[in-house]
Amino acid sequence: MIAGSAATTVTGVCAGTAHAAVPASPGVTYTNTIAEQRADPHIWKHTDGYYYFTATVPAYDRIVLRRATTIQGLSSAAETTIWTKHATGEMGAHIWAPEIHFIDGKWYVYFAAGAANDVWKIRPYVLECTAANPITGTWTEKGRIALPLDTFSLDATTFVVNGSRYLCWAQNDPAVGSGTNLYIAKMSSPWTITGSTVMISRPTASWETAGGQTVNEGPAVIQRNGKVFMTFSASATDANYCMGLLTASASANLLSASSWPKSTSPVFASNAATSQYGPGHNQFTVSEDGKSDILVYHDRSYKDISGDPLNDPNRRTRVQKVYWKADGTPDFGIPVADGLTPIRLSSYNFPDRFIRHWEFRAKTEANVAPLADSQFRVVTGLAGSGTVSLESANFPGYYLRHKNFEVWVEKNDGTAQFRSDASFTARAGLADSAGVSYESYNYPGRYIRHYDYLLNVQALSTATDRADATFYTQ
Repeated sequence: MIAGSAATTVTGVCAGTAHAAVPASPGVTYTNTIAEQRADPHIWKHTDGYYYFTATVPAYDRIVLRRATTIQGLSSAAETTIWTKHATGEMGAHIWAPEIHFIDGKWYVYFAAGAANDVWKIRPYVLECTAANPITGTWTEKGRIALPLDTFSLDATTFVVNGSRYLCWAQNDPAVGSGTNLYIAKMSSPWTITGSTVMISRPTASWETAGGQTVNEGPAVIQRNGKVFMTFSASATDANYCMGLLTASASANLLSASSWPKSTSPVFASNAATSQYGPGHNQFTVSEDGKSDILVYHDRSYKDISGDPLNDPNRRTRVQKVYWKADGTPDFGIPVADGLTPIRLSSYNFPDRFIRHWEFRAKTEANVAPLADSQFRVVTGLAGSGTVSLESANFPGYYLRHKNFEVWVEKNDGTAQFRSDASFTARAGLADSAGVSYESYNYPGRYIRHYDYLLNVQALSTATDRADATFYTQ
């Protein structure tokens, strides 16, 4: 269970203008991809200071686990096989989508598996480990999770709301129709459900049935401000794969389908501009400082697949920060390009406003939509010499640059002029050293600042000028 991070607050007075406190969820960056050929990823941040990572391997024959003290460190961490499929009978094929959880002082792995003699007899199973270190400890089989229907079922996940533990999973019910739906039930133990089972989502929209598949699967839960947000994946496992969202009040009856209204469109989907296709089967973790919620998911770097997508091994594990809208709902943005993940820059003296581009003009604005208009990668400066450049998240290859001292987002044309105009020296914030100010590379003494909400590169002389030129990373 992941608790959402706190929102930015407003405090104090500077030159008669309210300004932001240092954001409760400051900027955090990672470099994707975290793990090649690892699908259906799950990262658990534990109290021992380690992140534990497991995922589906392309051979579908085992469960692997690695750990590191940072999310990025999982990329190079040693990987251990903690369990291998059976040679015969149940749990003998299609070992899919493991999740690792720590419950009541013990480790549990939830996974799906087929039978050696019937590979599509997919059912959910549970492993248990009582050791402090689940990588070196012994894992025992708690067996199959008994469900009311003995049909194709997978992607079990568990979470707690108001002291009650729930299981949510995907399953086919022939009486309902083809494909998989999402179901929920309470749990009496980490491997046992109890009471009624309720279907809370059925794939009916075009974005849930694309690619010839009727799919709701891969549920994942994040909680914030009295709301339970359940993401899920939909459609075929190719470029059509995407994420939807169910939302419930934590005080509602979670065993009622009416408590879970569904998003009318995907909340996370393929993006040709960033070359990310089929994002989904996500989970959530938190940043190293505990202040940012992190989306963990897989996708591919290409759209076209030869043959069955399940035989394509190149789904890979990725992470990026989750942002929260003013109304308290999550904003996942777009699957960002390979490499460094982007940040947002909020105004020091107008804390609800972020730097964004609108028709390629740079400005500050509140409630930015789409989110990616306000996301930038802070990369090595195009002019070098210790500078930085700010690359647009949704227009890779486009950068913040000044021309006639106005700031625009434009495509790098390869000229020396562009490289100079798009390079800045990052300084400690002129109004607050916890922030950042950007000094022009080719016009030293001039800084990016907002004026009438538009960004310009200007010389500064007053406290207001310095406040206008100070930003916080988020």
